[in-house]
Amino acid sequence: MITKPKGTIDIYGKEAKIRSYVNDVLDALCEKYNFDRIETPVFEDSSLFHRGVGESSDLVRKETYDFKDRGDRDITLRPEGTAGVVRWFNENKLYGNMTDPVKVYYNMKMYRYERPQSGRLREFTQWGFELFGSNDPMSDAEVISLAYNAYRMLGLDNVCVMLNSLGDKESRETYRNALVNYLKPHLNGLCEDCKERFEINPLRILDCKVDADSDILKNAPKPIDYLNEESLNRFNKLKDYLDLMDINYEVDESLVRGLDYYDHTVFEIKINNSYALGGGGRYNNLVKELGGEDMPAVGFAMGYDRTILALAENEVSIPINESIDIYLLYVSESEKDTACYLAQDLRLNGFSCETDLFNKSLKSQFKSVDRYNAKYFIVLNDEDLAKDQIKIKDNKTKEEETISINDLIDYLDIHM
Repeated sequence: MITKPKGTIDIYGKEAKIRSYVNDVLDALCEKYNFDRIETPVFEDSSLFHRGVGESSDLVRKETYDFKDRGDRDITLRPEGTAGVVRWFNENKLYGNMTDPVKVYYNMKMYRYERPQSGRLREFTQWGFELFGSNDPMSDAEVISLAYNAYRMLGLDNVCVMLNSLGDKESRETYRNALVNYLKPHLNGLCEDCKERFEINPLRILDCKVDADSDILKNAPKPIDYLNEESLNRFNKLKDYLDLMDINYEVDESLVRGLDYYDHTVFEIKINNSYALGGGGRYNNLVKELGGEDMPAVGFAMGYDRTILALAENEVSIPINESIDIYLLYVSESEKDTACYLAQDLRLNGFSCETDLFNKSLKSQFKSVDRYNAKYFIVLNDEDLAKDQIKIKDNKTKEEETISINDLIDYLDIHM
């Protein structure tokens, strides 16, 4: 038997309905913030992600699905959303003569080769959004607001924004030197990956999952202590905006995020002061790095599958419909013919409808009425049909009415 690949899931039935509900909530919220939907290709030229995400990141070094296509081109399956959106932004030269910010959101499949675990898959969904054109800290606040309110509108109450600043280029360089000087005598106490990161990008060491609880990292210099005056003022203004919007946040001085393109604001959203549901930040240099012009930008990405798990763990009530409107039962072939066209008529008029496709006995069809949790059912009868009539029964109250078959749609419009 062929089985699904490791790190993938099949989505069906109730879970599919839950995801559809989540999508509807997120789409509606993005519309309120005036973000437009975008979808980029599932595979791109490998250089896009290797340059954009960063060769020093664990994602590129260990987790991307890279392959040669039949044209001998280097191709990578999409591991995250931002780089592809920036490629689209540059390819369409949207950086020219901007009068308003460009705001887009996505809901797409991503692919990373990592050890599968709860809420972390090799094929996974990521919902995210990007804002191009504004360097004002209020645009950071808007992105954080959208992310924060998305979780709140989904029904998760105990969420908190973990916030930090890496500062501008000057601040990051000052901090990098301080971090290198601190870490150099402690390298033997770090994991092998961190020793490698030390040579490529020392800031990535702060995002290490293996050494996260070590005293070495706990006592390491913090980026926020090396912000120059301009960067610090910017960070303080961002916090002012978050206070104005009554957004629950905490400053996490060790937060750096796992990708190479961030500067200034970085943030994660956690639930119950536990695990992160998503994160993002500012990336003012990425548009130019990928072939465009100088262009400030800020974005966020939700761990969609982990968010679905959080909804279940926190027993959030999801309003999904697990019933149908009406079930049609029949016995004879002529009654079956009526069920065939009547089912279509009901569906095209907005009612969910089922009828028997297995030629079951009437007794078995009644069991299907209950399995589908039908609100109404009709036992089609040749004698009634000869008079253009049908008997419709409320499956809860068991009250039955005889009506003209031509009045069925109007009847359901009134009673549903």
